[in-house]
Amino acid sequence: MVEKQTTLKKSVTLQGTGLHTGAKVNFTLNPAPENHGYKFKRIDLEGQPIIDALADNVSYTQRGTVLGKDEAKVSTIEHCLSALTAFKVDNCLIEVDGPEAPIMDGSAKYFVEAIKEAGIEEQKEERKYFVVKEKMVYENEELGIKIVALPDDEFSADVKISFDQSLSLSNQYATLDGFDEYEKEISACRTFVFLHELEPLLKNNLIKGGDLDNAIIIIDREITQEELDKLADLFDKPRVEVQPTGILNNLELVYSNEPARHKLLDVIGDLALCGLPIKGRIIATRPGHMANVEFAKLIRKEIKKRALKPETPFYDPNKPPIYDINDIKKMLPHRSPFLLVDKIIELNDKSVVGVKNVTMNEPFFTGHFPDEPVMPGVLQIEAMAQAGGIYILNQLDDPSAYSTYILKIDNVKLRKKVVPGDTILFRLELASEFRRGMANMKGTAFVGDSIVAEGELVAQVIKNK
Repeated sequence: MVEKQTTLKKSVTLQGTGLHTGAKVNFTLNPAPENHGYKFKRIDLEGQPIIDALADNVSYTQRGTVLGKDEAKVSTIEHCLSALTAFKVDNCLIEVDGPEAPIMDGSAKYFVEAIKEAGIEEQKEERKYFVVKEKMVYENEELGIKIVALPDDEFSADVKISFDQSLSLSNQYATLDGFDEYEKEISACRTFVFLHELEPLLKNNLIKGGDLDNAIIIIDREITQEELDKLADLFDKPRVEVQPTGILNNLELVYSNEPARHKLLDVIGDLALCGLPIKGRIIATRPGHMANVEFAKLIRKEIKKRALKPETPFYDPNKPPIYDINDIKKMLPHRSPFLLVDKIIELNDKSVVGVKNVTMNEPFFTGHFPDEPVMPGVLQIEAMAQAGGIYILNQLDDPSAYSTYILKIDNVKLRKKVVPGDTILFRLELASEFRRGMANMKGTAFVGDSIVAEGELVAQVIKNK
């Protein structure tokens, strides 16, 4: 099934206070066109500069993730991006009239509510994913930080946190097995801060918008009631006390492991800065904004690397094919030794992937370089054409009543030898709209990660006599 990109059905505005500046902020989530991604627009600045929400544009990661472009900045963007990612909104233009996203209650709950109020609309373009194909690791041994991505069919995450200075928050663990659980299990989990961090933040003219109600205050040292009274006065709040759980009694935890769940929320939001939704399992130990962004940069590098060459189709031999050889024989008129596609493993509106297992028993090896067996290039192109033929016939109501014929072959390149033992994956992609029985396709053949052949094919469907 082909997934389509999505955006919001209408604009929706949140109003709140910036955590560090204390400024009142209007924060509007707007619909955006296909392939737009997430962008922030500072509507209060001259020229209304737009900042792409990409790891390349992160300028600061202390106490929140900050995007910057020239003089324009937007901070604390991770909670909003976390909610957009979890609700699979691909394209959104976010307008803000200040340097910060509103902190709200320190969670992503209000952003989730805004997305649900706006509604989600499907678009025409196919959703693109970053698919984790092999283990990826970021590690900072000095700080005990490690983030790992492993292959998986969907997004999932495990987060472990530990803080040596806190008896009440020594070790916590949180997990998310899919975005279906996000709203209930993760979105309402608030940010947290240690008591010893508060006064320096205030002295450094930060957290002007801080409030005892938008963060969990964790007590990490012995404290007198006099100090607690002073803290309450700083925030213009009633007197507070320390609960047995080691947090202030101004609020109740949503979950006993709410800090770990909030760290997972942050991981999702920060990794959105890689530019694509992720299919893979994230395992993060002691993550923070700096580490999350560095890992997003690693993914960005891999995305750019993959863009330089066609992406190799993923082949799992344990997964049942879409069409096996018996299905293929019902669609194509070819028979041994000229039936050169063994199975079809992908088939959608725009492309097909076929598989050819090359064995020493192929009849052409007896006469084609018999002492140094090489599959003829023309047969590679023929196999490619057969996979394309299956794609074309699949568009018809009665494929058995038609045959496909190649009318034109252009720009063929044979890049590497194909030898016994190789498994070739043929990907055929529609280069222009299929109409009047004509199809223009770009074909690429892979062995492992290497391209062995490519070419452009024009085929026509003709009804059998």
